[in-house]
Amino acid sequence: MTDATQRAAELLRDHRDSIDRLDAILVYTLAERFKRTQAVGRLKAEHALPPSDPAREERQIARLERLAAEADLDAEFAKKFLTFIIGEVIRHHEKLQK
Repeated sequence: MTDATQRAAELLRDHRDSIDRLDAILVYTLAERFKRTQAVGRLKAEHALPPSDPAREERQIARLERLAAEADLDAEFAKKFLTFIIGEVIRHHEKLQK
């Protein structure tokens, strides 16, 4: 193995280690977010509030698009990601209302 190939392998390992750490952060962050949204869902169910809030969802998507632009992240990807998460949250809230 050449020195350049060895160095490339080390860099690849370092990048993958970073990706693994970031994946763990994402999982734990999503878990914390869903704990909060579950609390919101229970509160909504207790007070007969609707499981979704389209105006807030619209604001959140616009906010995420702005954050994505600031972070140099594809805004369409960010929108799809948040839309998916919102859909899951609403689904959980609807379950709590039954």
